[in-house]
Parts: sequence; structure tokens; C-alpha cells
Amino acid sequence: MTTHGDSATSAGAPAVAARTGATTGDDQPAHAADGLPAALTGLRAAIGAARFPLALPSAEPARQAATSLTDQLDDYLLPRLARLDAPLLVVVGGSTGAGKSTLVNSLVQARVSAAGVLRPTTRSPVLVCSPTDAAWFRQGELLPGLTRTTEPSEQPGTLHLVTAPALPPGLAFLDAPDIDSVVDANRALAGQLLAAADLWLFVTTAARYADAVPWELLRSARARGTAVAMVLDRVPPEAADEIAAHLSEMLAEQELGASPLFVLPETWVDGQGLLPDRITAPLSDWFARLAADAEARAAVVRQTLDGALAALHPVVEGLAEAADEQVTAADALDERVQAAYRSAERSVDQGLRDGRLLRGEVLARWQEFIGTGDFFRGLEARIGRLRDRVVAAVTGRPAPAAELRTAIESQLVTLLRGVAAEAAENAYTGWKAHPAGAALLEPDLAHPSADLPERAEQLVRDWQRGVLELVRVEGGDRRFVARTAAYAVNATGLAVMIGVFASTAFIPTGLEVAAGTGTAVAGQTVLQAIFGDQAVRNLARKARVDLLDRVGKLLAEEAARYLSRTEAERPAASTGAALRWAAVEVERARHRSGLFSPAPEQDGRP
Repeated sequence: MTTHGDSATSAGAPAVAARTGATTGDDQPAHAADGLPAALTGLRAAIGAARFPLALPSAEPARQAATSLTDQLDDYLLPRLARLDAPLLVVVGGSTGAGKSTLVNSLVQARVSAAGVLRPTTRSPVLVCSPTDAAWFRQGELLPGLTRTTEPSEQPGTLHLVTAPALPPGLAFLDAPDIDSVVDANRALAGQLLAAADLWLFVTTAARYADAVPWELLRSARARGTAVAMVLDRVPPEAADEIAAHLSEMLAEQELGASPLFVLPETWVDGQGLLPDRITAPLSDWFARLAADAEARAAVVRQTLDGALAALHPVVEGLAEAADEQVTAADALDERVQAAYRSAERSVDQGLRDGRLLRGEVLARWQEFIGTGDFFRGLEARIGRLRDRVVAAVTGRPAPAAELRTAIESQLVTLLRGVAAEAAENAYTGWKAHPAGAALLEPDLAHPSADLPERAEQLVRDWQRGVLELVRVEGGDRRFVARTAAYAVNATGLAVMIGVFASTAFIPTGLEVAAGTGTAVAGQTVLQAIFGDQAVRNLARKARVDLLDRVGKLLAEEAARYLSRTEAERPAASTGAALRWAAVEVERARHRSGLFSPAPEQDGRP
């Protein structure tokens, strides 16, 4: 059985209402606060649109803050502004075993909330009101997310409604779950209910009044300007003065010194589990006076409303900063990928310029191509084709032109596979070093796409066909025809492909080819004459641009494997600005409403 003492002290009159500094607003025009609900609705929409998907340190706190703000807007601010004259809701909160349910039962003189030694005792929150006010709470405008029940329930998301004839109209008590409950859902619900209170009645004990968790919530209440009253329960009579003085000092240190403090000594409960009337009389009288005084109730409501509205701006600014960080992080991740693939494009460009592609197999096939005379057969197509077949039959190998084309393709594909692999590795490493990027990675991103080799081969073959088509089209120019009449389109096209691999970005002379490889090239004099032709130089220039364009598209497709991930997670760039603008609109509407006047300086608010 719970024990209590037989003496009580209290803060006396409804000091909470007295210290608000707010007018009752009885002479305010009906439309004075019309802009506030609209501004808050706009803020709610901006918060609802905000997303924090990237794994940044600020993301989870921002998600929690957004949820808390949305709950407070839905549960309290919007419905309370719609009905400023609705009954005053006192949320009774406190630590496990503080005696909240026993106190609520005693204040309403009925067993409306389960009390006992098992923890957590309060299964679902219990709201007790006068029968006169039951319709308002049953409508569900306050705390609309909780389903109303008329029986105790262990189902989450329920609110047990009880009427108590002994409770005067205009006042209701909500027995909330323990703020330090071992059940996560209970703790979360307790915080949600406290944010929907017009007045917090905090219940603690002589043994636990200095615990950290209650003080975290009390500081939160102070930051939001919420009206607070304190009950120090189960105090040994011999230590009542000392403990009450210490708690008062702690409240003053947290700028809550003006909050009423009621000290309830240890005592026995009666057969119904209620505290003796003489013990609860000071607190009951305080609430009775508050219930009877519409002006005092209105002052409490306005204090809490004004504090909650004023506290929105810094929290929304934190959300806006977190949203900006999301956009910045997405941009940073994109830039790391784009830098990796830009480097790959530069590597291809450099590979075409520095002569490395002219070495090895390509050079050998080029020398063979020149040596067989294929390059000089010109328009003797039928003779050329016959000789090609003869050479192939004798040697058992394809004609030199085909071998050269294959060698060019192989060399380019090798280059593309190498730069794509390096780019994928660099992008992967860049993301792995970033907290948001590491969360988006999958192992296969460290390597090029599985079908990259086939796509690279197709790219080179398409480019080679494009070069031949370019030669055919450019052949319509009379001056070009005059100079190239001696060369077949296929031979000229291969010469143009070789020319793309020049260190000067023009067509190489025989000397340039030889210098790049350290090997003599047959027919240097003829090569100089042919490659010196401006028309052929122009062809090589165009062919080079075409090749780099195709390579750019291929690498862009590879980069898209990364960029598509940030695109799917990227919040709108305007999110932060939208949140800030919505918060400013709320502040403007708050000041224009005329509902609130500046609070006294002693309260520590502007």
C-alpha cells in the first residue's frame, strides 16, 4: 500500500495564469487570429514536404524534429487556435512510480486511471473531464491521431475517455505514460501528449526529483514557454522543507522559479486508492479556482500557445539547415562521380593524343597495310578485292585492311575498358569516404557494368562505320575528290582512323608515326603528301570529335549508375528556403494576431 504523510504546502493562487502577461482577448475581433491557422497550415505542408533520406548525422534528428513538429501542429496548435475557449487540458506527466495515476484519481475523486505496483501501470493514456466537456474531447480535434475509447485498452494509439462529475467544467486531466518508461512507445507517446498540453503538471518524488529525464523535459517546456506546475510527492515530513527548498532552487536555475510547487507528504491511501482530501486540498483548490476563472484559463492557454509558436522558428531553422545539408551532400556525391568520369574522358582524349594507340598491333597492321599496297590501290576496287582474296588464301589470314580495322577496334576497346574500370573504382572510393555515399553503395558499383565490354565494342564498330560514312559524304566535295580519287573509301577511312591517334590532334605524317613508335614506316614521302591534305585533316578532326562524343555518352551511362541513386534520394533544392519562408510567415501572423503581448522580463523571454 502506498504511504503518504499528513501535511501539505502549496504555491497558493493560480500563479501560472498570473505570470503570463497576456491579455484575455475578450475584446479582440473574431478575425484577429485568422492568419495564424493559415500560416501554420502552410508550415505543416512545408515540413511534410521536407525529406532527409541521405545518411548524414543531422538526418535522424531532423526526421524526429519534423515528426514532433507535425504532431504538435496537428495535436495542439491548430485545434487550440480553432477553439481558444475549449476546456483547459492539464497533462499529468512524470517518472515511473511517481504516483501520477493516484494523484489524478484523487483530484477527480474517482478511480479513473489504473494505479499499482506493476510498471508501466498506465497502459493507454486516460483523459478525464467533466461530463459537460465530454463532447469536445470526443470530437477528436485535440490529439486527432488517437482513437477514442470508453474502456481501458492496451492497443497503441488509443485514448481512454472518462467523465468525472466531481471535476468542474473547463478543466480536464490527461494521465500520460511514464516519461522514462521501459517501453519505447510509451516514452514517445508521453512526449507527444506533453506537447499537446495547455498546462504540464509534473509529478516527481522526494527520491527522484533530481533525475535527469524529467529535467530534460522541463527544460523543453521552458524553451517552449509552456505553463508548468510541479508536484513533489511522497515527501517525508521531517525532510519536507529541505527537499522543497532544494527543488525550488533547481527550478529557479532553469528559469522555472515562477512555476507553482505543491509538496505532498507521505500518507496512506484509502480503500479506493485515493489520497486524503486534506493532502490534496491545496492542489484541488488551485485547480478549482483555475476552472472557475475563464480569464485565468485563457491566460494559461495564451501563454502556452505563444511559447509554442515562438519556439517553432529555431526548430524549423534547424530543419532547413538539415535540408540544405542534404542537398549539399547530394551535390558533393554527384561531383565525386562526375570528377571520376571526367578524368576518364580526359584519359581517353590523352590516349588519342599521346600516340600510345599507334604502338603494338595497330602499328604492325598499319605497316602491313601500307606495304601490301592496299592504301594505293584507289578505285581499282575489283582488282583490289581479287588481290585481297588471293593474299588471304595464301597466308590464311584476313586481308591487311580488315586486320588493321580489327586492331584499331581492339586498341580502343582496351582503352575504354581501362578508363571505365578506373572511373568506377574512383567513384566508389569517393562515395565510401562520405557517410551519405557509403550508405548508398553496393559492391557491383566498384566495377564497370557487366555489359560494358560489349557496349564498348559496339561503340567502336559504330564509330568506324561512321568514319567510312563521313568519307563518303565528304567525297562529294570536288576538291576533295580530285585529291583522293586515287584512294578507295575504305583505305581513306582507315587512314583517317589512324590520323585520329595523332599527338597533334591532326593527321600524323610518316615521321610522326615513326617518332611515336621508334619504327620506320614504309612510304614516308607518300604519307606526308597524303596526310598533309587539309581535307583529310578535317576528316580526322571530325572523326575525333565523333569518337569523343560517343565515349562521353558511354561514360555518362556508367556514371548514371551512381547519379541515379542520388537523384532518387535528393530532396528538392528549395526545401530549406520553403521551410524558412513558412516559419517567417508564422512569426508575422503571430505578431499580427494581437492575441499575445510581451511576457514579463523575469520569464526570460523577449
